[in-house]
Amino acid sequence: MALTTSRRLTIALIGLLSLLGVSACSSSTDTTATPTTAADSCAKESLPTLEQGVLTIGTDKPAYEPWFKNDDPSNGEGFESAVAYAVAQQLGFTKDEVKWTVAPFNTVIAPGDKAFDFDINQVSITEERKAAIDFSSGYYDVKQALVTLKGSKLANAKTLADLKGAKLGGQVGTTSFKVITDVIKPTQQPGAFDTNDIAKQALANGQIDGLILDLPTAFYVTAVELENGVIAGQFETTNTAEQFGLVLSKDSKLTSCVSKAVDALRADGTLAAIESQWLSQDVSAPVIK
Repeated sequence: MALTTSRRLTIALIGLLSLLGVSACSSSTDTTATPTTAADSCAKESLPTLEQGVLTIGTDKPAYEPWFKNDDPSNGEGFESAVAYAVAQQLGFTKDEVKWTVAPFNTVIAPGDKAFDFDINQVSITEERKAAIDFSSGYYDVKQALVTLKGSKLANAKTLADLKGAKLGGQVGTTSFKVITDVIKPTQQPGAFDTNDIAKQALANGQIDGLILDLPTAFYVTAVELENGVIAGQFETTNTAEQFGLVLSKDSKLTSCVSKAVDALRADGTLAAIESQWLSQDVSAPVIK
């Protein structure tokens, strides 16, 4: 039976309204989705810290100068204490919301879960360590130095060849120790010590001829802790500068946010200002090469 013009118009109108209804629903569904942005995921309330609303920071004990002052990381004094609190502030935490915990160096760089959200303890970023732990962006560019005693045969060392026959020492597991084994390559077996304190005592007692330390620590040790201690020189940096990084558990969900905080502090000049305040001694030591 043929449809009247009126009936055909009614059917067409119903079809059009149905299509408009589907389109409207689809449009409504699309516009209500709100993707989570990177900034939102780094908001304080979104950070998966060990304790809600608390940032737990680890470091070794004793906490040495010039990285910390008076063996008290919580006082905000010393380069690394100041950096730690600057990162905390960048993440939205006040000083009262930061908790410190003791974390021995060797446990920090070992695989496994950590009892801190991040650790700050002059830990050099290396590919080998990245297999076991996460690092933030670098917060300090590092140089290594040779410490010896006044009158020592190494006090006037100018080249790596001058160090070949020396008995050298350093803290085991550190980049300082790798300078001995990978850069200097002395003919004598190096002294491997559990802490820098033990290594310093070995130098004072004549068990080793020289001690390798990062440059700021070397300045402090020779000025305050080691009688007749001198910096014979520093070592050339490679094309890729060694850096200290904050340590986090492997695949930590905090790593990207902590790195963004460090990057922001480098970009706005905060890291440079902290370094100028606490590590003001210049690289006056001659280069051994």
